[in-house]
Amino acid sequence: MNGNWLFWLFCPRRVRNRVSIKLGTIGGGVMGEALLSRLVAQRLYSPDEILVSDPSVQRREWLSQQYGLQVTDNNGLAASASDIVLLAVKPQVFAAVVRGLSEQGREKSSAIVSIMAGVTLSQLAEAFPQRPIIRAMPNTPATVAAGIAALAPGPYVQPHHLEQAKKIFQAVGEAIEVPENLMDAVTALSGSGPGYLAVAVEALIDGGVAVGLPRAIATKLALQTLHGTAQLLQETDLHPAQLKDRVTSPGGTTIAGIAALERCGFRSALIEAVRAAYQRSRELGS
Repeated sequence: MNGNWLFWLFCPRRVRNRVSIKLGTIGGGVMGEALLSRLVAQRLYSPDEILVSDPSVQRREWLSQQYGLQVTDNNGLAASASDIVLLAVKPQVFAAVVRGLSEQGREKSSAIVSIMAGVTLSQLAEAFPQRPIIRAMPNTPATVAAGIAALAPGPYVQPHHLEQAKKIFQAVGEAIEVPENLMDAVTALSGSGPGYLAVAVEALIDGGVAVGLPRAIATKLALQTLHGTAQLLQETDLHPAQLKDRVTSPGGTTIAGIAALERCGFRSALIEAVRAAYQRSRELGS
């Protein structure tokens, strides 16, 4: 068994005959599932090449039954048996996860890809010394393959490590590379942004109801308007101000609505939301 005796001792029976693990994932929650399901669907990895560690028995059973993934409750096993380790847990449990990793898993030379908000490359490097480490920030639209992730590579990352990480996140949307000093800002904008937009959409729906629309119709109108506007901006490369100008006729309805938004501080509220999220991201990493 050589150096893999821990693997064979603790590995679940379903894994023992399939030891060519390429991707180990610690955390099988919403974002972890979004990534793994798309990776399997696009055949970037086969289910036999993925090992997921999660403390919940029910979650492990679901991931195994739904996607055919190999599962375990042993974080060290997921870390030691794979070429890439994806840390898909909440930042608040990072220290506990690191403590729980076996020395075998921590010493292996596999690349570490972390999606924990606020956890810095230096903190990750302390836990995984001299390892190629990539800090990533995806967002929840990844669950419908419409996300965007920013990636910040550490000093030991080679081009092939970065390419592998990009492929993982491109399976659920787009991936861009940024310097780490921008990651808290990325978290505040695209990481938290779906929450801000959800609040805005909810308000649009309530506004529609307030002026007489049935809620179901108001919901459909608001959602498609958001989707269509984003697509229009993306495909035409228009500046948002240009699009705004195109739909604001003199003395018309849109300029009346925009004037009301300005009176209520709509733009300032969004800017302050990003600022607040940025500060919180920095606090999580301190």
